[in-house]
Amino acid sequence: MLEATGLMVFYENMLALNNVSIMCEDNQIVGVFGANSAGKSTLMYTLSGIMEDIKKKEDMAGGERITVLGQITYLGQDIMGFKPSLRARQGIVLCPERRRIFPESTVLENLRIGGYLASPSQKKESLEYVFRIFPALEKIKKRVGGFLSGGEQQMLAIGRALMAQPKLLLLDEPLLGLSPLIQVVLVRAIREIRAERGISIIVTEQYARPVLPAVDYAFILENGASVLEGTREELLNNPDVRSAYFGV
Repeated sequence: MLEATGLMVFYENMLALNNVSIMCEDNQIVGVFGANSAGKSTLMYTLSGIMEDIKKKEDMAGGERITVLGQITYLGQDIMGFKPSLRARQGIVLCPERRRIFPESTVLENLRIGGYLASPSQKKESLEYVFRIFPALEKIKKRVGGFLSGGEQQMLAIGRALMAQPKLLLLDEPLLGLSPLIQVVLVRAIREIRAERGISIIVTEQYARPVLPAVDYAFILENGASVLEGTREELLNNPDVRSAYFGV
């Protein structure tokens, strides 16, 4: 489905991604694990195309010079130069770190905003599906987003991304700062989304243990470089990985 090869991102003289290659196959859940500043969000911005927008804004403002190199192939097509809006129309949808919902809009309004690419029938069906996997949202659908708990906001952020009809869903640290109970709910939802909707998922996290049951394959990033990759079982059997990323 998606294959990125030799991705390199420079912020002026700082190397944020160093020759990173990653692949996500059809109907697969791929994990990307690494400490803070390992390059996880930069990778997600690059895959989604948002890095292209950031680069243009910096160029126009005379700010930080950003250079992006490498190749991204999606459904057999080179999309490296595609705008994020075009990538979204083709099914690559990012649910960003720290949720970034519209705090002054209600839950329902946030979800409808997410469905701007969908047809009326798709919006209706997707909204029903979001409320089915996250029933807590339906009970608070008229509540303003800024008054939701962290867990509710994360459910809303994922729900809003689902409204955009993704084929490949990019989840950037969806468990960040949430309680273990909410983490279990979200990981269960991630597995259900893949199983029921056939959506491929790339999920980043600092600590791998909560999402380990859902991941088919994973990559470890350190200082912007991919240092290790393998199946869930292969990484869990590596003692160094177990200690650093799985907490066992």
